Amino acid sequence: MRITFWGVRGSIPSPGPTTAHFGGNTSCVEVRAGKAIIIFDGGTGMRLLGQKLLKELPIEADVFFSHVHWDHIQGFPFFAPAFVQGNVIRLWGGNNVSRTLEEALAGQMDYPSFPVHLSQMGAKMTFNDLYEGQVLEIDAGDGSKVTLKNARGNHPNGVWAYRLEHGGKSIVFATDTEHYAIVDPKLQALCKDADVLIYDAQYTPEEYAGQAGTGGPKAGWGHSTFEEGVKLAKAAGVRKLVLFHHDPNQSDDAVREKERRARALMSDCLAAYEGLTLEL
Repeated sequence: MRITFWGVRGSIPSPGPTTAHFGGNTSCVEVRAGKAIIIFDGGTGMRLLGQKLLKELPIEADVFFSHVHWDHIQGFPFFAPAFVQGNVIRLWGGNNVSRTLEEALAGQMDYPSFPVHLSQMGAKMTFNDLYEGQVLEIDAGDGSKVTLKNARGNHPNGVWAYRLEHGGKSIVFATDTEHYAIVDPKLQALCKDADVLIYDAQYTPEEYAGQAGTGGPKAGWGHSTFEEGVKLAKAAGVRKLVLFHHDPNQSDDAVREKERRARALMSDCLAAYEGLTLEL
């Protein structure tokens, strides 16, 4: 499998000279498993992914949304392959919100917010609601199967974490989830012996606690820290931890320092940046 990061920020895009290294686009991760194209989240990084995929048409892809907060769906209206006839895009999301996934994606494209409606996109798209514990199998196009599992995380309005398995390797995508006083047992089970854990490390412990100069406490906001990510990774026997969903107020230097502190606790750890590719 090959993992490519197209958007690694959280909450709101944060372009500018102080974020140029790690990038300012919001959540979007591409996984290639065999010939299968699997996408986690449709944040603003999805636009960049779409430009690359235009060179591979026609495409067939599965998009799994962690949830439908804006920073995880705002790239979808700019995902160029969705406008091209002959492409097949299956979209998946949890059934834990007041509106369906289709209604949420269409809603951000309704007048007066956007000039082109979802119904005007040319690709064949199907919308699928997931339930907790559901196991999916996706054809990898080479005679093998990709297995997709899920678990609920801890985030306002709900969130879904995903585990992808193929060829004896495993990836967990667990963003926008807040830690508990103990390691989250659902996430620990989902992450057991995973090769890669992509985890919400939006805050430093100091930012989360609201210590002086950090804008007040963040408890209940639905995000976590690099320290809690390390605790989860170690409890679950994860091999590599990828810090994800960087706070928009964190400069490149601040993310580097967060990465340095995390590596002092777990050596095989790095902060995600746009363009990062991991081969399994």
